[in-house]
Amino acid sequence: MPQSRPPLTIYLAAPRGFCAGVDRAIQIVELALAKYGAPVYVRHEIVHNRFVVDSLRAKGAVFVEELDDIPDTDQPVIFSAHGVAKSVPAAARHRRMFVLDATCPLVSKVHIEAARHHEEGLEILLIGHAGHPEVIGTMGQLPEGAVTLVETAEDAERIEPRDPKKLSFVTQTTLSVDDTASIVAVLRRRFPDIVGPHKEDICYATTNRQAAVKAIAPKIGCLLVVGSPQSSNSLRLVEVAQRAGCATARLIDGAGDIPWGEIENIESVGITAGASAPETLVEQVIEAFRERFDVKLETVTTAQERIAFNVPRELRPTPSSAA
Repeated sequence: MPQSRPPLTIYLAAPRGFCAGVDRAIQIVELALAKYGAPVYVRHEIVHNRFVVDSLRAKGAVFVEELDDIPDTDQPVIFSAHGVAKSVPAAARHRRMFVLDATCPLVSKVHIEAARHHEEGLEILLIGHAGHPEVIGTMGQLPEGAVTLVETAEDAERIEPRDPKKLSFVTQTTLSVDDTASIVAVLRRRFPDIVGPHKEDICYATTNRQAAVKAIAPKIGCLLVVGSPQSSNSLRLVEVAQRAGCATARLIDGAGDIPWGEIENIESVGITAGASAPETLVEQVIEAFRERFDVKLETVTTAQERIAFNVPRELRPTPSSAA
């Protein structure tokens, strides 16, 4: 007689997976390939997910680290969702490249805020992680020295601005909501006149995914976050789960990375996905569990997302083609 499979409840966090900015960026590459043919050049990974990048590469996208890696061409050159320093579009204009900008509009909003603060004569603090493409892009909007990076509350305690009464801050869009709040609290305590964003810089999708993880963390023995190690918002989901009471939280690229040894004797697992991870990877993870366990699937929804961003005008259908 076949051995019965042990029962397992999977709590599926919602929202999870693609955000509007990631969805737009991928659309831009796919529409460019459909309209202009291959190759389409993309500076840096369009989003931080190996599955997405590999699938676009298979369709004819060529990923490069710098514009210098692109030959002279009339084909589209696409900037990733994370945004770029001002020097990059300037170099592209110098080479007369046909550029399609896939920068997330919420990242562009931070760029605009930083520029406005600079024009008003304010010193700018950027709360974020050193080396992340979004941070490099935001700091690169302004002259060297205009932006100071603050990574931790300890950094915020040590910072010595030129003039405490002429100080502002912006943040990376994919940070831990709680970590950022603690850093901002330090800055506001030390510098009561500091100017912050009109609206929170951490994007709605990052906030919503972290809230969904907090909702399921007390119910589960393990959380699996589907996402790539380079993905800031995915790494933050692991940290959020651990702080919310789920000691075992792991980042996995896909079903092949499930740590079976850690979940042999638990009764419940949570699954979520970072903002650049496609739903197909989540489905494969659930299917892998179904092969080993008698799965009961429960979706825990903490928010509804209906935000969508337009693609660049060059890629929108013309009235005749849309008819």
